[in-house]
Amino acid sequence: MEQENIAVGLDIGTTKIVAMIGKKNEYGKVEILGIGKAKSLGVHRGVVNNISKTIESIQQAVADAETSSGLKIEDVVVGIAGQHIRSLQHSDYITRPDSEQVIDDTDIDNLCNQVHKLVMLPGEEIIHVLPQDFKVDGQAEIKEPIGMYGGRLEANFHVVVGQVASIKNIGRCVKTSGLELSGITLEPLASANAVLSQEEKEAGVALLDIGGGTTDLAIFKDGIIRHTAVIPFGGNIITEDIKEGCSIIEKQAELLKVKFGSAWPGENKDNEIVSIPGLRGREPKEITLKNLSKIIHARVIEIIEQVYLEIKNYGHEDPKKKLIAGIVITGGGAQLKHLKQLVEYITGMDTRIGYPNEHLAGNSDAETTSPLYATAVGLVMNSLESKERKRNNEINVTDEEVLTEESNEIEAEQVEETLTQTSEKPKEKVKFFDKWAEKFKEFLDNAE
Repeated sequence: MEQENIAVGLDIGTTKIVAMIGKKNEYGKVEILGIGKAKSLGVHRGVVNNISKTIESIQQAVADAETSSGLKIEDVVVGIAGQHIRSLQHSDYITRPDSEQVIDDTDIDNLCNQVHKLVMLPGEEIIHVLPQDFKVDGQAEIKEPIGMYGGRLEANFHVVVGQVASIKNIGRCVKTSGLELSGITLEPLASANAVLSQEEKEAGVALLDIGGGTTDLAIFKDGIIRHTAVIPFGGNIITEDIKEGCSIIEKQAELLKVKFGSAWPGENKDNEIVSIPGLRGREPKEITLKNLSKIIHARVIEIIEQVYLEIKNYGHEDPKKKLIAGIVITGGGAQLKHLKQLVEYITGMDTRIGYPNEHLAGNSDAETTSPLYATAVGLVMNSLESKERKRNNEINVTDEEVLTEESNEIEAEQVEETLTQTSEKPKEKVKFFDKWAEKFKEFLDNAE
């Protein structure tokens, strides 16, 4: 199998590290060829805090994926998240030297580069500059200004910012694991690609990815990402609460949460009891499921209220910004019983659990389509898309070379005409994030 037709997503999470290999089948769906999972030992709330342990976990996950697929992994697309990620809204403009020329990609690049010059807090770096809408000579609400005439080009931007050190540490772990870093994607964006439909993004939707250490939020409206936030609480903090509240060890607390946990205390009767073996010959502990649910319920409410505050900050209560499609919950935390009902109760918004099966081939197994793997599936999809774009660009370049060779046989006037037409061919639009990923890879290479 050709290596360029397959893509590998590496999800470096707080509780697990997942390596997923996939390719597109003839129907345009993603077929998962192999998956590897390892316990994440060196990551805390989405941030690497132990390089050597993280490298070990990455190598184990990659080795498992290689074994299950029979393929050799060389390069990966990595997801970036963590409590250091924050976003802000910014407006900027450029004055074009010649308003008689139509606006092209170069003007938009100049405008985006201007945003990159924003002064950040010490140790922070702009990861992502996403144009929301444009203004040309005061004419507002323009989605695509290319091809228009105008002297002043303005735009509203969604700017995602992160800690330079945290980003470099992730890059270092991947490189030391013997892998090539082919791209970096913001994890909430990857998860959104895997579980949201285009209709939902148009109508307005909040994607909630509840991971082990953090809860990622991405809000879409009119098909454009409008707001991102990382809340530094996830499934681990619920486990911690159960451990403290029931005086048991972490392993038992995690098992209790997964097997018997519920976000709605009213579901459990007072006489429902689970017995936990005592340590080293001690008496077993008896815990009522009602108490267990109360502990989970209290922490889940705190997480949901923080998320709802972010949704309000975006402006959900404004009729123009209303999120008609409501909330979609994904990630490992989405598997908690009665979570959907609790989110609907607190926010009053329509809610569904997001499974990454919409873009997966029909023969995918139940494990792959679990919300647990939404980010990994999204990373594979993003990688396949960027590889496809690169291939299309290469094909375009080859076509132009062929045209030039053929034109040598034509008369000089026709040669000029052909070359003019060739140069006027619309350029393939390069995504801003791809450009940033390339700059970041250069930055990492120079740092060595």
